[in-house]
Amino acid sequence: MEVFDTPDGLRAWSRAHRAAGRRVGLVPTMGALHDGHLALVDRAREDADVVALSIFVNPLQFNRSDDFTSYPRPLDDDLALCRARRVDAVYAPLAATMYPDGFQTRVVPGALAEVLEGAQRPGHFEGVTTVVAKLFHAAEPDVAVFGQKDFQQLAIIRRMVADLDMGVTIVPMPIVREADGLAMSSRNRRLSAAQRAAAACVPRSLDAVAAAYDAGVRDVATLVAAGRRVVDAEPLARFEHLEIVDGATLRGDPTAGPGCVAVTAVWFGDVRLIDNRLL
Repeated sequence: MEVFDTPDGLRAWSRAHRAAGRRVGLVPTMGALHDGHLALVDRAREDADVVALSIFVNPLQFNRSDDFTSYPRPLDDDLALCRARRVDAVYAPLAATMYPDGFQTRVVPGALAEVLEGAQRPGHFEGVTTVVAKLFHAAEPDVAVFGQKDFQQLAIIRRMVADLDMGVTIVPMPIVREADGLAMSSRNRRLSAAQRAAAACVPRSLDAVAAAYDAGVRDVATLVAAGRRVVDAEPLARFEHLEIVDGATLRGDPTAGPGCVAVTAVWFGDVRLIDNRLL
């Protein structure tokens, strides 16, 4: 496994493989790897001959400095997991490499970034699109794999790739969950034992929404109420939002229809967890 910390190094590696007729896959991450990330690697290998994984905690997409500072960065452990999973290359640049003095250009997403997480976290998706664009330019991948836990992020990246003619095939990966249903996330390791047990209310909340939808309920307010009751019943949980939106436009409507998705965010102490469920 090769480890690069500059875009030129990764780009040269990628171009050499592509010149030899190999397809290059990319798995962008912020590190603190878990089985969900490793499942992305496995999925990338289905569509590519060699797989690169990036590890970079992107300061542009954090709205709170304390969240950025406390984000886990176990690089040595991450590299060991990558070697065990036969990742071919890791790209782990420093912030000063990604955003050197004088850096000022950003990729500005459109309407898909103005709702849901975008409304709660101004500038977040501008940071996401900027870093992903830079990763794509460094890795020049044929395919990139993203998890569906960040449903809105996936939609925005697909739109960016199409709008900017990037020529990268974006492959979605279904959410990988713990035994109790909690979506795997690097943030989970910041939960106390009590908070971790309480966090199971997040997938249960979405289960309640899905059960009501499957039973024929289409009124969005009723669906949201069914999910929120589950979260409100957990003392350690602090409800932020639960919305039912169109899976393509991410816009809400009073009545849920085909292709809709339930998206939610719930706090446990200072840890914010997101999840979603296609209905």
